[in-house]
Order: sequence, then structure tokens, then C-alpha cells
Amino acid sequence: MSDTLAILAGSGGLPVALAAARPAAVCITFAGVSHELFRVTHEHRFEKMGALFDDLKARGVTEVVFAGSMSRPPLDPQGFDPVMMALAPRLLAAMQGGDDALLRLVVQIFEEQGFTVRGAHEIAPDLTVPEGLFAGPQPSHAALQDTERGADILSALSPVDVGQGCVVAGGLCLGIETIQGTDALLEFVAQTPKHLRRGARGVFVKAPKRGQDLRVDMPAIGPETLRNAARAGVEGIVLQAGSVLIVDTKSVLQEAEKESVFILGRVL
Repeated sequence: MSDTLAILAGSGGLPVALAAARPAAVCITFAGVSHELFRVTHEHRFEKMGALFDDLKARGVTEVVFAGSMSRPPLDPQGFDPVMMALAPRLLAAMQGGDDALLRLVVQIFEEQGFTVRGAHEIAPDLTVPEGLFAGPQPSHAALQDTERGADILSALSPVDVGQGCVVAGGLCLGIETIQGTDALLEFVAQTPKHLRRGARGVFVKAPKRGQDLRVDMPAIGPETLRNAARAGVEGIVLQAGSVLIVDTKSVLQEAEKESVFILGRVL
């Protein structure tokens, strides 16, 4: 028997982890969006939001959680149902802004339909990184200094809705996470000439933007993040404690040990 939660799934390991935590939850995927779920209740289309809302209500769903990566979809106006036709002006306007504006509107729309929007950290709180050293060797004094610099950079970027991460080495910013994501940032940093790093390995700092709605856009790392961080040559990864998800914790811990990259939870 299904419970009252629906997992609205995108790609990546987070929907899988949530489905494991709530095995009776309704699992919804979307046409054109890849996913790794083994169990799918139904696939819907973005153009048919009315059908999605009706389906969730018919299944007794009262809570929804958004999980996984989901790029802005191409929409076919000819396929809009009446509900989507009514929502389209608001959605299209929000799409012209940053991700935060769009995600806040999506939350508002689901709440208008009577659903409670939950965060992944509310469904499975053990997925968030705690404060303190989570994995790997103790960070150096230089790494902790770079962490403070990284926190300042992310705080300055928050008002303009740019990104959730940056890499700092020797006090210098080697890269900022933009819409291309964490992997692209770390790949870019890996190409940094050695003389620009001044002999410092540096740290990758990741945290939510100030005021970010963690119910729909909580930052996350996984095993691939550790591998890419090692390729980028950083000493460690510093995460906002309690506000960043770790997907596939066992593999993350194994990669941190293998690559000698620390993971530190901090209040930034």
C-alpha cells in the first residue's frame, strides 16, 4: 500500500535513496528526464500538469518531495492541458530568471494544489553531512583558511543567484560553480596551471545560497564528486553542515579514503 508521500524524481542517486527510505512512497518520473529508479509508479509529462495533480490526489498523496537533477524542459504548448495553460504565463516568466525564482514558483504551485512540499533532508535526515570531520585526513591550516575565503565568496554571490560552490587555493579563487554544475567546475579547476595555484592544493566549498529553499534545491555530493575533486588536486571538500546531502554515503567514504580527500562539515 502506498503512503501519502510522492517522490518526484529526476536523475542521480538521491531519488533512489529516498525510495529506499520510504519504500511505499509513490514514485513519479517525467518523460524525457533520465532516472535510476528501479520502481516507478507512473511517468507524467510536464505539459500535462493537471493530469499529474489528479493522479497524485487519486492515490491519496498529500506530501511531495523533489529529488534529483532535472534541467529546464522544452515545453510543447500544443500539448498543454487546461491546468498547464493556466500556469504557463507564470512558469514562462519565472524561467527567464534564476533557478531560485523558478523553484519557488514550483513549490507555490504544488502548495496551491493542496500538497505539502517536503525536503529530502526531512524524509531522510541521515543523508545530510553533520558538523565536524566526516571523512579523510585532518585538514591543514591552509585548507581552513581557504575555507573561510570560500565562504566569503559564496556569501557575496548569493544575492545574484549564481552558484553553490567554489574552489579556493592559497586565498585565490580558482573557479565558481555556475549552471554547468559541480563536475564542470572541478574539471575546469583541474586544468589550472600549477604556477597559478602557488603551491596550494586548496578546497572545494559547497553551501546553499542564502535564503535558498532547501526543500527543492538542496546541494548534494556523491562518489563522482570525490573522484573529480581528487582530479582537481584539492585537499578536501567543505560542506555547510546540515544543509548538504551526501548521496551513496558508503561509496563517498570509500572514495575519500582512497583519494585521501577530506570531507568537513562546517557552519559557513
